[in-house]
Amino acid sequence: MKRSPLISLALLVLVAAVLLAAPAMSQQDMTTVPTEGFQKTTRLPVAFAHDAHNEKAGLTDCTACHHGEKDGKRDNTADTAGIPCSDCHTAVAAPGKTPLMRAFHRQCMGCHMTQKKGPVTCGDCHKPAKK
Repeated sequence: MKRSPLISLALLVLVAAVLLAAPAMSQQDMTTVPTEGFQKTTRLPVAFAHDAHNEKAGLTDCTACHHGEKDGKRDNTADTAGIPCSDCHTAVAAPGKTPLMRAFHRQCMGCHMTQKKGPVTCGDCHKPAKK
């Protein structure tokens, strides 16, 4: 039995929608900054409710945090939402690349300092989660 091209197209669109929605939906459940890129951690994970943070900060453009790279430089036109930071920033980076810890610190603390809002000290971010 042959499948109609319209049904095939509808199935393709459905699969694409599910695959594209998965990264966005996974951010809703985020409660800490991911640490899987580190072999060993020396501090507690940073408490970070992704959606609540972005709503409070008025962030609507994912590239504000999820940026790409072009010619070895940060590219704010590339949206890398859904791709773990550790895929590009390794704990021990190659020469000329930004290591994971520095990438997190520059990203978060840099924005907090520019906006003059949010924590910027170790203990303000790396603390036990509230119960």
